[in-house]
Amino acid sequence: MQALRLLAVLAHPDDESLGFGGTLAKYAAEGVETHLVTATRGERGRFFGQGKDGDPAEVGAVREAELRAAAAVLGLGEVALLGYGDAVLDQTEPSSAIRAIVAHIRRIRPHVVVTFGPEGAYGHPDHIAISQFTTAAVVCAGDAAYADGEGANGGPLPAHRVAKLHYLAWRSDKWDAYQGAFRKLTSMVDGVARQATPWPDWAVTTVIDTSAHWPAVWRAVCCHQSQMSIYAQLEHLGDEQQKALWGTQEFYRAYSAVNGGRQLERDLFEGLR
Repeated sequence: MQALRLLAVLAHPDDESLGFGGTLAKYAAEGVETHLVTATRGERGRFFGQGKDGDPAEVGAVREAELRAAAAVLGLGEVALLGYGDAVLDQTEPSSAIRAIVAHIRRIRPHVVVTFGPEGAYGHPDHIAISQFTTAAVVCAGDAAYADGEGANGGPLPAHRVAKLHYLAWRSDKWDAYQGAFRKLTSMVDGVARQATPWPDWAVTTVIDTSAHWPAVWRAVCCHQSQMSIYAQLEHLGDEQQKALWGTQEFYRAYSAVNGGRQLERDLFEGLR
């Protein structure tokens, strides 16, 4: 059987560790070809003790280095950055972002793609944007008539149909553990506070056991030193609390060409093995 391939398409450095780390570490350790595409360098994020006052170019360079270090800890085979602006990803020209993601999908040819859900976890506009762009790109990548301009002589790469698309879908218990140990996650958008949006239990289609990999996830989180001023309290958690945070990962199966039904999945690759 050919090697299975997994692609995560995310918005910022640290999304791969804090949001998807257990899943990425698990499948990489199992020999699945595990790839990451990150849309921005996080240049508008916090920077050590300076809050958000760091020089964007410097912040972006440091955070890219942190991302690559974290990816190595998680065992990822490849990291690609799209270079779009942090905190304004939703203002990116959609055709540009979709075409860029399509090119990576067609080049990597993943069986499964994971990204944020349409609610962006806690309403973060960049997370919502990458969910929308990735969903559209998965559709376009399988359309032979869609031109990505990345093939020979500027033509399209060969079309590729992704077998399964999964959205991150944390339930209320996971959000309670996460925000209790971390901080209350809110995003101010157009003067309105958006907060974490748990998925109802019945909507979660997939639960992955990542308990064996939480130490790697924590090491990956610690690679993001420029952000540790807001992660500091995580350092004081005991093993059981760490396991509660990183021991499982929940997803919503947005579509699958190989399986379905109400039975809870325990593997992103169900229907493909």
